[in-house]
Amino acid sequence: MPENSPDRAGGRPRPHGLTPPIRIAAGLVVLVGPPASGKTSFVRALVEERQVEAEAVVSSDEIRTELFGAAAETADSDAADAADARIFEERDRRIVARLADGLSVIAESTNVTPRARERLIALARRFGAPVTVQRFAPDVAGLLQQYAEQGRTDLTEVDVRAYAAVMSRDAGADRLRNKGAAAVHDVPGRRQPVTPAEAAARFTFALCRPAGR
Repeated sequence: MPENSPDRAGGRPRPHGLTPPIRIAAGLVVLVGPPASGKTSFVRALVEERQVEAEAVVSSDEIRTELFGAAAETADSDAADAADARIFEERDRRIVARLADGLSVIAESTNVTPRARERLIALARRFGAPVTVQRFAPDVAGLLQQYAEQGRTDLTEVDVRAYAAVMSRDAGADRLRNKGAAAVHDVPGRRQPVTPAEAAARFTFALCRPAGR
């Protein structure tokens, strides 16, 4: 049976009684969710279960660490802006490289604002690649619990609440479709409750676009 057939998720048989996984088209996959909403755990599960290759995930946080190290935060706003510009230029470069080769790529950053998504959608349009959005719902209580468990020092509770508010206002499913997403899917999490591995198994990913598209 082909690895990406409807009866398999990442090459593994589906547990009896579950609906077939949702197939994600080859192209650009944009994760949308506040910090601590489970995006990183989700993509790690995808990689661990071999549903996608590690190179298919382009993470702004990982690029920040690569370029500037673990202690990358600075109180200097000009320096922070310059660092962000470099990080997202490198992110875009990696996304473009995969799209140019007809390969799927997952953009892992918050992407809760229209401006952030417009930048990514513009990249996909250059290559005629469809954009799929995977949403991580902003359940504020759950976000704050995960934020506390992670012990993050780069954000405050106020920041987390602000990201959630922006997403609730600007990243509804209908708006995402109206602004360029070919498909929008909600990724389940703690509220359901679903583990990252269980959430990952609900999707299957096409790795490259057919020739001539």
